[in-house]
Amino acid sequence: MTDNIHFYEPANGHGLAHDPFNALVAPRPIGWISSRDGNGVLNLAPYSFFNAFNYHPPIVGFSSIGYKDSVRNAQETGEFCWNLVTRALSEAMNETCAHVGPEVDEFTLGGLTPKSSRVISAPHVAESPVALECRTSQVLQLAGADGQKVDTWMVFGEVVGVHIARHLIHDGIYDTAAAEPVLRGGGPADYFTVGPDQKFQMHRPKP
Repeated sequence: MTDNIHFYEPANGHGLAHDPFNALVAPRPIGWISSRDGNGVLNLAPYSFFNAFNYHPPIVGFSSIGYKDSVRNAQETGEFCWNLVTRALSEAMNETCAHVGPEVDEFTLGGLTPKSSRVISAPHVAESPVALECRTSQVLQLAGADGQKVDTWMVFGEVVGVHIARHLIHDGIYDTAAAEPVLRGGGPADYFTVGPDQKFQMHRPKP
């Protein structure tokens, strides 16, 4: 072990001012999940553990620490939407982080507009330039290496409808940087965005 490496075993604590795990696996796309319960009450919540996991069919997933409203709604109704958080929507997204009861509509908290989806009944955020309509495919309770269940739930959904603002499509290619997506970093309040300065191209080796 060299002195210039900080090593720790998570079970024994990290010994730092803030848990570095979220900062190491970062930045991460934000899972801004919209859903509705069986009674039609809307819910909108951001999740820092989110990503895409498959091409055909396209599958995305988010992880919730605790069995929260988004998980419950996705499991009970079999659907949810992912909404892209852009720099312009970052403050509104932050408002939807509030810990409120299931009867509270976070669309209202964030000053956002629920827009009817095309394939599923859960609405998406009208102000977001990209939205993925999803049908729930799996809901899994995570477990540690010892097999013990933890209070964290992974929700996977097959994407059955895609909304993209036309101004983000140039010559048939989606312009990631132009959307200014907001990504979750480490630390208690760190976020990042993507711009053209961060772009570089690298083609895969030919067989």
